[in-house]
Amino acid sequence: MADERLEKAIVQTGARMLILDPIQAYLGGGMDMNRANETRDMTKKLGVLAEKYQCAIVLIGHMNKAAGNKAAYRGMGSIDFFAVARSVLLVGRIEGEPNIRAVIQIKNNLAAFGHSKAFRLSENGFSWIGDYEITADEVLGGIVPKANKMEQAKQLLRELALTSNMVQSNEIFDIACEQGISKRTLENAKRELGIRAKKINNSWYWELDKVKPE
Repeated sequence: MADERLEKAIVQTGARMLILDPIQAYLGGGMDMNRANETRDMTKKLGVLAEKYQCAIVLIGHMNKAAGNKAAYRGMGSIDFFAVARSVLLVGRIEGEPNIRAVIQIKNNLAAFGHSKAFRLSENGFSWIGDYEITADEVLGGIVPKANKMEQAKQLLRELALTSNMVQSNEIFDIACEQGISKRTLENAKRELGIRAKKINNSWYWELDKVKPE
């Protein structure tokens, strides 16, 4: 393994982040990454490097897809990879959305769990969608999400735009709350739809006149 070369590269560059993508390529063919006794020494050494040089080390692995009627996945390699990490993110396809991927935090030892996010891949490249209501089980099982709050928020704003050009923000927040849509998700939908806010007599209003129907 290239521990000495990694340390030398960190020292020479002053790196604050080191990405091993994929981790299988770093290990090479001489190690069975499914055996904890073979991987534990390597993960400990990477942990020491991270702490010694205050450098975040990101390990990127791929999922194995098992055969069967239902999609079943498992992480490649020993549980030690999961155990040594302070934070673990799952990135996967969203059933029924061929161009959208979800990012879900499934472990966090440093802070509260982050909200699931999504991004879109298109001919124009990569673009963030923002908050997305989806679980790890839905991604791993190839299940269509029960509710996409972001799309619900956009639809709410489109419906309001059909009857009003300008609505007080607090009124919109109250309506969204009744539908189980968070303020943060509503703000993300507002940004994606290009809605602007305007202050009138100490109250904020959202300008919906430019919102296009779906």
